[in-house]
Amino acid sequence: MRKLAGLLLLVLIVPVASLAHELRPAIADIRFGEGTVEMEIRITAEALIAGIDPALNDTRESENAARYDALRAMPPAELQQEFRLFEPRFRDGLKLFVDGERLEVSEIALQVPEVGDLALVRDSMVALRADIPAGAREMTFGWTEEFGPVIIRVTTPEGEDGYSAYLKNGAESDPFSVEGVTPQSAWSVFVDYIGIGYVHILPLGIDHILFVVGLFLLSAHLKPLLWQVSAFTLAHTISLALGMLGIVTVPASIVEPLIAASIVYVGVENMLVRGLNPWRPAVIFVFGLLHGLGFAGVLSEVGLPQAQFIESLIGFNVGVELGQLTVIGICFLTVGFWFGNKSWYRKRISVPLSLVISLIASYWFIERTFL
Repeated sequence: MRKLAGLLLLVLIVPVASLAHELRPAIADIRFGEGTVEMEIRITAEALIAGIDPALNDTRESENAARYDALRAMPPAELQQEFRLFEPRFRDGLKLFVDGERLEVSEIALQVPEVGDLALVRDSMVALRADIPAGAREMTFGWTEEFGPVIIRVTTPEGEDGYSAYLKNGAESDPFSVEGVTPQSAWSVFVDYIGIGYVHILPLGIDHILFVVGLFLLSAHLKPLLWQVSAFTLAHTISLALGMLGIVTVPASIVEPLIAASIVYVGVENMLVRGLNPWRPAVIFVFGLLHGLGFAGVLSEVGLPQAQFIESLIGFNVGVELGQLTVIGICFLTVGFWFGNKSWYRKRISVPLSLVISLIASYWFIERTFL
């Protein structure tokens, strides 16, 4: 039993230490000008240069982990030099085609922030430029599978939304107009944003994962969990919509510490009570509003196509729900199914893991508030 508890503690602790080692999708913004196309792609340059396999959830699982850590500690000028050595591979990995013909990039430049908190991933920006042949009509974008997933957003020269897609496993986009305006079906947008929402929970939403695990730990039985998850889902759906519509805006500097505090509360209450109190769903609803604003911050960074605003918003929310249900399913299959009815479940599983969750979230609260 002690070995099992130790394993479960490890499952919770490892993701917390992985903030600096997570692998996130790239985001590519594409804009067309007079005979040119310009792109800005947000990447984790260190992971690309080190050759980290994007299929991994944690860079430390890679044989190139030491190389990745060394690159993260480099000042901008040194990392830019490393990228210049990597640039031929980067060019080869790009799949840019105009009317079926490969498009050669004329300019590539990497913008790197100063070395900051080594506990967090450093985002760099690759700026690309290429000339488009006269009379060109359509373009496709993609890159090699070894660069990982990428979200692309195409805007018109006037800055209006055009085409968007979530590409993974080396897939290429549908053809989009070089004028920046490409009709896109509501269904394709809906499906793309399901993927984006799901990835935000698994594997990237570590704080949301711990919150959902905390809800599960109160009781491994269905009824208490159903009440809590229903309240949480309803709340974050409302605040996500209000946040994306611009009706409610709260700075991340306020939302993120409060999200950490909500996780602390759930863990502490799990240790103090033995069942679902009447007020807990109401409290979870309030916390769900906070988490929805956190989702809105992420989704604002990715962006929503205005022409399919509702479809993309619903798709993202569906993806989040599927991610949360996956977390609950994993908890049930690994813990609830086997041990949920045991007399020692609360003493040996629920309370110890709730304590770990509270300690982790307490550290996050202090870090997000004071550090």
